[in-house]
Amino acid sequence: MDLKEIRNIVELMNEHGLTHFDLSKKDFQLVLKKGVDADALRSLAASHPAPLAASPALAAPAPAGSDPAAAPVADGSEITSPMVGTFYRKPAPDADNFVDVGSSVSEGQTICIIEAMKVMNEIKAEQSGTITEVMVEDGNPVQFGDVLFRIK
Repeated sequence: MDLKEIRNIVELMNEHGLTHFDLSKKDFQLVLKKGVDADALRSLAASHPAPLAASPALAAPAPAGSDPAAAPVADGSEITSPMVGTFYRKPAPDADNFVDVGSSVSEGQTICIIEAMKVMNEIKAEQSGTITEVMVEDGNPVQFGDVLFRIK
């Protein structure tokens, strides 16, 4: 396989939005990956212990007179980040936000973008509902599993 054939494969990957290509022959293997390797990030995140601040034994004591049962409970379900990157609420600096608090969203609708390694990844709603809270500021970095939105 020559460089021209590999370039053609890369162009096809770009045209069709593919992020992984694997070609194996008896004495040859070509693997192309583009963007963030989500499986590698998941295994990396799972291999690191939780930060000390998240440990209940080391958490700051509750103020006197406070009732932990009276603490507010988050309403709705969470939409979390599937990758590490930079969170953007809109497709361009001069455009409107994809969603705001109170926005109704449909399953599969784009709700934000996460930039990872110079690739803009559209994040889509996994369920229909209404956005009740935006948890991340526009332009801030996010980690795998960070809560981006709450939806009800």
